[in-house]
Amino acid sequence: MEDGKHVILVVDDDPDILFTMRVVLEENGYKMVEAKSCEEGIDVYKETGPDLLIVDLMMEEVDAGTNFVKELRLLGNNAPIYMLSSVGDDFSISTDYSELGLSGVFQKPIDNNVLLTILKTKLK
Repeated sequence: MEDGKHVILVVDDDPDILFTMRVVLEENGYKMVEAKSCEEGIDVYKETGPDLLIVDLMMEEVDAGTNFVKELRLLGNNAPIYMLSSVGDDFSISTDYSELGLSGVFQKPIDNNVLLTILKTKLK
């Protein structure tokens, strides 16, 4: 938490997603920090200690997001991590995301009401 606001780290290589997430999060009382790659995401994670993370599944390489989550586990992360996926509901159905260390999966395009409801629930 920073200045009384929960800090959300969003890792995505799409500038439009980052812009949209920033608008939604900051208009609803959250502080957003961002990274455009998993490597940058690790650095930002270490600098900010976010309260929750939202990570794109596919960035520089196909499994970049899942590799990022594994790295966070090695760093002792306890913050909830949500994967952002454009591969559709098949990912949620065919994958046990809790085994990956995820709290859940958001589908692109993200439903702002669902996002805000989950944030309120997880960050009481």
